[in-house]
Amino acid sequence: MSGQITGAEALLRMLQAYEVRHIFGLCGDTTLPFYDAVRRLGADIAHVLVRDERSAAYMADGYARTTGRVGVCEGPSGGGATYILPGLIEANESSSAVLAITSDISIAARGRFALTELDQRALMAPLTKWNDIAVSAELIPRLTRAAFAAMTTGRPGAAHLALPYDVQYQTVESGEIWAEPAHARFPAWRTAPAPGATEALIDALLSSRQPVILCGGGVVTAGAQADLEQLAERLDIPVLTSVSGQGALAETHANCLGVVGSNGGTDETLDCLAHADLVLLLGCRAGSTTTSRWEAPTADTRILHIDVDPMAIGANYRTEVAMVADLKLALASVNAVLDRREDIQPYAGAKQIAPLKRRKFARFDKIARSNARPIRSERIVAALQAVLPEDALIALDPGTPCPYFSAYYQLPRSGRQMLTNRAHGALGYALPAALGAWFGCPERTCVAVMGDGSFGFTCGELETVMRHDAPLLSVVLSNANFGWIRASQKASYDARYHNVDFRPTDHARIAADYGLRSWRVEDPDDLTRTFEAALRHDGPTLVDVICQPLEEAAAPVSRWMG
Repeated sequence: MSGQITGAEALLRMLQAYEVRHIFGLCGDTTLPFYDAVRRLGADIAHVLVRDERSAAYMADGYARTTGRVGVCEGPSGGGATYILPGLIEANESSSAVLAITSDISIAARGRFALTELDQRALMAPLTKWNDIAVSAELIPRLTRAAFAAMTTGRPGAAHLALPYDVQYQTVESGEIWAEPAHARFPAWRTAPAPGATEALIDALLSSRQPVILCGGGVVTAGAQADLEQLAERLDIPVLTSVSGQGALAETHANCLGVVGSNGGTDETLDCLAHADLVLLLGCRAGSTTTSRWEAPTADTRILHIDVDPMAIGANYRTEVAMVADLKLALASVNAVLDRREDIQPYAGAKQIAPLKRRKFARFDKIARSNARPIRSERIVAALQAVLPEDALIALDPGTPCPYFSAYYQLPRSGRQMLTNRAHGALGYALPAALGAWFGCPERTCVAVMGDGSFGFTCGELETVMRHDAPLLSVVLSNANFGWIRASQKASYDARYHNVDFRPTDHARIAADYGLRSWRVEDPDDLTRTFEAALRHDGPTLVDVICQPLEEAAAPVSRWMG
């Protein structure tokens, strides 16, 4: 039965049609009609009030990455629209389906120096896969369908829809409210390999002497982990991953050596990649971090590339065989053709990487047992590895957490378990991303690991955590400086440190004032029992660990180790 509804109600009804169950956002004048619609008609949608629009976008990102559903965030015009930008560009470049809804000044007020006026379309254009403004209410259903189609098909990404204040009061025919069900999740409408592409790729792969598979985040996004495992085991090929590709294969698997590259890579993973005569890139853009600024693979290495995004193929390396396809369909096709081949000779990849893996973790284990103070980051990784359940979701901030956990925390199963913002590396990601993951997967243990620099960006969300009584474990690695920059000043500028240090802060006390159960740990012997106590606690917790400064450590970051 048709009827008239307002633009604000139309947007809410469209989100409901796409099975949206959570919206992360912060209130503002221009969003009042939409908030009223949510209050009156949105009983099946939980609106999560945040303390910063950046956090809203990061929560939507964490939610999307862990559920495969579109994450939705919202904010008001002006400052709210500008604050939401960091999370939106991160989601877009990390292939995470996030919709940002920003309210805007009235169409009638444009060009009249209205408070908070800015060109939202121009602002969001370089940050998103899809971007538009609903200049009339009748456009809202059509634009919402376009946004969800763009976010979930091809390479997933971010979208932005601006909703002017007066448009929210205009009317729409309720009969226009309908959705394409496939676009409620991503990836949708998967692309199969072109005829002949699978056979060409297999012929090239089997002609190599020492191949390596290098996985980006596309494998996990596509849900192709089982297909990858079948291929890696059948041909016995070593598997390396980017930071975003962690979880493509369980890191305890005999064929997986772990993360390669300048952040989280080690001498062993670089050695494995450097000695390959052929690299099969799977959902990996082969950017500067993964390749250590294109040191490995070299320009002479044979490259095969499968990716859903044709623009990623050939961007950095001459590609011998390209396949533009969804990773799950592509690897299923490869395995099906291999099932019919009789000329298969495995490569002994597990045997090849076994000594490299032993060497990598022997070095780690030695430091992880250290009783030195300040506590070594390796000891923290080992302690969390010992107590967290196998399916824990761990969000990492840049700086100290990312390289150590990427290099040495061994995921015992495949799938999306590590969340980190490696596209742009802004501070303040881990806490809101972990909270967004918990809203999507409340049955799983969710952990945020951050440096104390990141804590300063995001500690206001501890109130959000408490308000929702989210049993989140937050771990702060405290050394009273912006460690990544300080370590870079040591490595590249003869330790001429400048403006990277701040006063030591008792983060446990701050957390306690917010209402969290918290601990401060300075003795390495207290680490494991403290983490165990935090996990037993029925509610939000924070553990503040006084750890070694990054410039004094042997961090797995290539430009500091030369």
